[in-house]
Amino acid sequence: MRSLYRFCTDRSGNFGMLTAILMVPLIGSAGVAVDFAHALSLRTQLYAAADAAAVGAISEKSAAAAAAMKMTSDGPISTGQDDARNIFVGQMQGELTASQVAVNVQVSRASNKLNSAVTFTASIPTTFMQIFGRKSVDISGTATAMFQTASFMDFYILIDNTPSMGVGATPADVAKMESKTPDTCAFACHVVSEAGVEDKNSYYNIARNNDVTLRVDVVRQATQKLTETARTERASDNQFRMGVYTFGKKAEDVNLTTISEPITDLAKVASYTNAVTLMSIPRQGYNNDQQTSFDNSLTQMNKIISTPGDGSTEAQPQKILFFVSDGVGDSKKSNCTKPKTGERCQEPIDISFCKPLKDRGVKIAVLYTTYLPLPKNSWYNTWIKPFQSEIPTKMQSCASPGLYFEVTPTQGITDAMQALFLKVIRTPRITS
Repeated sequence: MRSLYRFCTDRSGNFGMLTAILMVPLIGSAGVAVDFAHALSLRTQLYAAADAAAVGAISEKSAAAAAAMKMTSDGPISTGQDDARNIFVGQMQGELTASQVAVNVQVSRASNKLNSAVTFTASIPTTFMQIFGRKSVDISGTATAMFQTASFMDFYILIDNTPSMGVGATPADVAKMESKTPDTCAFACHVVSEAGVEDKNSYYNIARNNDVTLRVDVVRQATQKLTETARTERASDNQFRMGVYTFGKKAEDVNLTTISEPITDLAKVASYTNAVTLMSIPRQGYNNDQQTSFDNSLTQMNKIISTPGDGSTEAQPQKILFFVSDGVGDSKKSNCTKPKTGERCQEPIDISFCKPLKDRGVKIAVLYTTYLPLPKNSWYNTWIKPFQSEIPTKMQSCASPGLYFEVTPTQGITDAMQALFLKVIRTPRITS
């Protein structure tokens, strides 16, 4: 009995016994942690694949974005769903295969936005948790992305082709014209008689015969280059329409001239723009040189440009007046902002005629081709020089906020036009 009592009351070795008893739950807990950590690692990998799929399927150059630009109503985009699924499978890493993961993809257009959602579910086999009868751990997740599609836009390019745009494009061109004309005139007047006969000895032809580049030449070339940029930047063939207009063909009939109506065939627009040339005059001093009326041109453009849309569909394009000029008006006008000579008004652009367009929601992008000083020209010294410093300020006030650019031909009008264009279209952004 004493031996039995001593055995029952003996406490030595209890730690070992307790350890043996607790070993199973301790090992089980560690196993659970290992299995869950493994599942979370695989879930992180699948999330990365889902993020890549959600964003990649609706990126700017994706098939879904191109399809959305051509859709006439909202709805799902099957090609985007296929692309997202393929990207997801291609991005999968680790031990899981495509057959072990269920993937649900939604890609759709709503107004001018593309939305994508990639949802995944999978069952991850366990190792240690099987001790407790748990053979798998379920994981799932959803990645979403939104892309604002590029806006549909109609560009109305208004080119100042009045006689002042016949000045040499650069100081070197101005100097060459002055050296080639008997009265050191820097303007290449394009003289065509009222009967339509061109004066082969006009200063315009002197410029042509001596390889003098005129400001209007540079603007024409820059406009043509701009159509190439638009072709490169557009998300679909129907995203941009462009039209080209000038102040008129001849001084006897100073009315807005349509070089090209707004069309999506931008290669044709470039071809039509070859017709942009300097406005002709029947003789020097004709009509007291009153051929540059910004007031009339902007008023006529306001009638031509229809009601702007929000750019979300081809039927609701935004409207942009792309205005290229040296900023000096010269016309018959009663309420001139500067001193007149007789009825002749020479002034910086009157911005009151820009306001009606902007009030209607038309954006005005202004490229001011710097009016170069002509110190040897008495007319310039008397009438233009006194207000020359105001010209850029007025041109900027005419433009919509942020859409103004000043450049001299020596700085590169082509690059400036493209920079302003890219600023207008505002490349869309992805958010996820």
